[in-house]
Amino acid sequence: LGNDDNQFEISMANSGCEVHRFDPSIKSAHIQEGRHLWYHRLSIDWRDPNPAIAAHKLHSNTKKLGTILNEFGHQKIDVLKADVESAEWKILENLILEDVVEQIGQLVFEVHIHWPGFEVSGNDSTVVRYWYSLLRELELKDFRLFHTYKDLSKPQMFLKKEAFNASSCYTLSWVNTRWR
Repeated sequence: LGNDDNQFEISMANSGCEVHRFDPSIKSAHIQEGRHLWYHRLSIDWRDPNPAIAAHKLHSNTKKLGTILNEFGHQKIDVLKADVESAEWKILENLILEDVVEQIGQLVFEVHIHWPGFEVSGNDSTVVRYWYSLLRELELKDFRLFHTYKDLSKPQMFLKKEAFNASSCYTLSWVNTRWR
């Protein structure tokens, strides 16, 4: 989900994995590139659009991941990689609340902490508690953090404040220990 760098997806498809990449900027609704790689003109969101509003925006298509899984007839996702530019917190919340996260084997999320994120509000401690609650819910669902990456090329910001030896962007990777 998101991110212009598609080397990971191409590598997975070349290895024989079925890969679906969501990019709302492509011209066609669905493009198959090679035997195992599909591009879809969709943007993943934490809410499905109001049908009346969506009908007026022919080239804008946002949906929840659970909705897309149902439409595609998929029951599980082996690896979900997401870089959704500060929408990740609300998308992660939606995945947890709708039990979609339990259909995922590995979760690789780029998280942004330079500001609270879309539709996340409150003072700094409230925002941190919200973020922590989502990470804690993953742990309670038997997801285990196995890799972290701090992007040092990003500004050293935490909730709009400079923070020494920090980054405004981290990649966090979890494995679902209940995965079958």
